[in-house]
Amino acid sequence: MPNLKSQAVFGLVWTFAQQFGTQLVSFIVSIFLARLLLPEQFGLIGMIAVFIHVGDALLKSGLTQSLIRNTDIEQDDYATVFYYNLGASIILYFVAYFSAPLIANFYEEPVLTPLVQLYCLVFIISAFTAVQQTRMTIEMDFKKQTIISIPSIIIGGITGIVLAINGFGVWSLVWNQLVTAVIRSIQFWIYSDWKPTWEFNVKKFKVHFNFGYKITLSTLIQRIFANLYILVIGKFFSAAQVGFYTRAETMKNLPVTNLTMALEKVTFPLFSKIQNDTEKLKRVYRKVIMMVIFVIAPFMLSLGVLAEPIFRILFTEKWLPAVPYFQILCISGIFYPLHIYNSNVFMVKGRTDIFLRLTIVKQVLLVLGVIVGLQFGVLGLMWSQVVVSIVSFFIIGHYTSKMINYSAWAQILDILPMLGVSIFVAACMYFLDLYINKASDIVRILTGALMSIVFYLGLSYLFNFKTLMDFKDLIPAKKR
Repeated sequence: MPNLKSQAVFGLVWTFAQQFGTQLVSFIVSIFLARLLLPEQFGLIGMIAVFIHVGDALLKSGLTQSLIRNTDIEQDDYATVFYYNLGASIILYFVAYFSAPLIANFYEEPVLTPLVQLYCLVFIISAFTAVQQTRMTIEMDFKKQTIISIPSIIIGGITGIVLAINGFGVWSLVWNQLVTAVIRSIQFWIYSDWKPTWEFNVKKFKVHFNFGYKITLSTLIQRIFANLYILVIGKFFSAAQVGFYTRAETMKNLPVTNLTMALEKVTFPLFSKIQNDTEKLKRVYRKVIMMVIFVIAPFMLSLGVLAEPIFRILFTEKWLPAVPYFQILCISGIFYPLHIYNSNVFMVKGRTDIFLRLTIVKQVLLVLGVIVGLQFGVLGLMWSQVVVSIVSFFIIGHYTSKMINYSAWAQILDILPMLGVSIFVAACMYFLDLYINKASDIVRILTGALMSIVFYLGLSYLFNFKTLMDFKDLIPAKKR
C-alpha cells in the first residue's frame, strides 16, 4: 500500500496535468474565440454566468463532499447521491427554462431567453458524472480524470471555433460548453467501473444531506455573490464592460483557481485521512499554504506588470480596456488560496455550520463592498474585491485558529517574506518594462518573465526559504 505522501505526490502530478492541461486547451480556445468574437458577445454569456454557477453549485453539492469525507461508503451511498443529483438537475433545468424570460428582461437583452434555455441543458448532462468523478477522487485516480478531461475540452473547443468562423456568434460559446459536457459525460461512463443500481437509501441520504446541505448552501451563496459584480456591471453598464470584466476574471483564474483547485482535489481527501491528528493537519496545511503562495504571489504580480503586452498579443487591441481590471484582480487573486484552504479545515473537521456562517458574513461584506465600489465606477468595484478579500481572510483565520491553532496573523507572518520578495521583484519588473516599453510585446514579455524568475528564485535561495526545499522533496529520489 502506498503511503500518504506517495499517494499525494502521485495524485498531485496527475491533478495538475488535468487542471492545467484542460485549462491550457481552454485558454488556447478562448484566444481564438476572443479574436473571432466581440467583447459584447462574451458579455452576454457573462450575464447568465451567475445562473450557470448556481446550478453547478447545486449539482456539485455537499453530498459528494460527504462521500469523500466518509471512510465507510457502500454501493447504496453512491446510488442514493447519483439519483438525487439527477433528479435535482432535471428540476433545476425546468426552473431555468421558465425563468429565462425574466433574466432577459432584467438585463434588457431578449437574446438571453434562448441562450439560457439551451445552455442550461449542461445541468442534466453533468449530473450523470458527479458520482463517477467523486469515486475517482476518493481513489485519488486523477490520471483517469486527466485522460477524460482533455479530449472533451479539445472536441468542444474545436466545435466552438468552427461555429465562430461560420458566423454563429455567441451561440458558438454555448455549443462549445454543451459539446464538452456531452463528450466528458460519455467518457466517464466508459472509464468508470461504477454503475448505479436501482436503490435509494433514505437513511443514508439523510446522513449525507445533513453534512452536505450546509456546504451546498455555502457554495450557493458564494457563487451568487461572486457573480454579483457581473449582475451589477450588466445592469448599470454595457454588455461590453461585462465582457471586459469576464475576460479579466478568466485570465486571473487561469493560474489562481487552477493551482488552488488542483491542490484542493488532492489535499481534501488527504486532510480527511488525518482529520483526527490536529497537529499533523496543521503541519501539512501550513506547508501547502506556503507552497501555494510561493508560486502564486510572484506569478500574479508579474502578470499584472506585463498585462498590457500580454492582452494585446493574445486578444488584440479591442480587449485592452480589460487590462486595468485584470491588474487589480491580480491582487485579490493572491488571497484566494488562503480562503479556500482555510475553509477546507472546517469541512475536514466536520464544522460545516461554521463554514456556512462565515460564508454569510463574507457575502454581507461583499454587498457592502459593491455598494461603496459602485460609486466609483467599474474600477471602484474591482478595488472593493481586494478590500473584501483581505478583511474576509482575517475573519476566517480567526476561526481556523480555533480548529488547528493557526491564526490569520500566523499565516501572514509565514508568507510575508515571500510576499515581500514578490513585491520587490514586481517593482523591478515595472521599471525595467518602462525602460524597454518601445520594444515589441514579445520582447517585453520574455525579458520581464526571465528577469522575474531569476530574481525571485535567486532571492529565495539567498534568504533560504524553506519552501524551496519542500518543492525539492516532492521530486522522487533516483533509485541507486
